[in-house]
Amino acid sequence: MDAAQLRAMQAPIKDRYKSEAQAALITLKATGTIDDQNIACKVETGRALAVAGLHPATGGSGMELCSGDMLLEALVACAGVTLKAVSTALEIPLKSGNVSAEGDLDFRGTLGVARDAPVGFREIRLRFDVETDAPQEKLDQLLKLTERYCVVYQTIRSGPPVAVSLRRA
Repeated sequence: MDAAQLRAMQAPIKDRYKSEAQAALITLKATGTIDDQNIACKVETGRALAVAGLHPATGGSGMELCSGDMLLEALVACAGVTLKAVSTALEIPLKSGNVSAEGDLDFRGTLGVARDAPVGFREIRLRFDVETDAPQEKLDQLLKLTERYCVVYQTIRSGPPVAVSLRRA
């Protein structure tokens, strides 16, 4: 896909959202079923069933997915798609590219061993390695716009309000 094809595909969508702001408000959903036998949660991904469980650092077997890994994977996926879309729109040719994310956790917080240890990631590092002949100012613009438009990055960075509830089934 080139820049013209991307613009042509997105133009009617953008026009609709400009004239009907409410049409752009969409609720994404994820659902899971708590496993009745193991400490696990079966998450419906739309393509397959992902089974998340405890990380080995908290007593898990390592056979299930770790939700922390899934968070980083979602960040990598979103950032990679966003970078590719922005590079296409700006006509910045990428010969190849890799995206990686790593995050630091202190499992003492998760396990309640140390009250001063945070629960969750202390730091996340997102890195893009791209092979391109584009000048540095174009790459700076590419990174800036990728950060601006990556949904998962902005969600992690901005920390929106999250409402939590518990109901009887």
